[in-house]
Amino acid sequence: MDNVILIGMPGCGKSTIGVVLAKVLGYEFTDSDLLIQKRAGKLLREIIAERGEEGFLKLEGMVNANIQAERHVIATGGSVVYCSDAMKHFQEIGRIVYLKLSYATICSRLGNIRRRGVVLRDGQSLKDLYDERTPLYEQYADIIVDAEGYDIEELMEEVVKALE
Repeated sequence: MDNVILIGMPGCGKSTIGVVLAKVLGYEFTDSDLLIQKRAGKLLREIIAERGEEGFLKLEGMVNANIQAERHVIATGGSVVYCSDAMKHFQEIGRIVYLKLSYATICSRLGNIRRRGVVLRDGQSLKDLYDERTPLYEQYADIIVDAEGYDIEELMEEVVKALE
């Protein structure tokens, strides 16, 4: 196992668990959303506002497809599964772990999703987004970890077990 790539809906804990998981595995941690913000010099929500959904996804795909890492835990943005080149790259450089949560739990964790920089098309609800992305997460995942009901420590242990 070279890298561990975390995918899932916004609010599922990719960044939070990623930091802890990297420490436990002795890996480095990369948050691809931060790489995108650094590349553009703007917050995710500002990039989406300026470039629109397609422009943001193009940038997200390019940044993720160019991540060169060894022994990293990589937390991705929730929309990376729309970027086939990036997902193909991740399949080549590591194991993809989907942190799966119910729609109800995602709703309870997310505040203003627009402030978080979530890619939503006009008229698209969070439920629509959840239903659209779930099959993509499942398609790309090497490992699916049901994150429901776990605190960070327990979830990290579940991911470590699944990776063994």
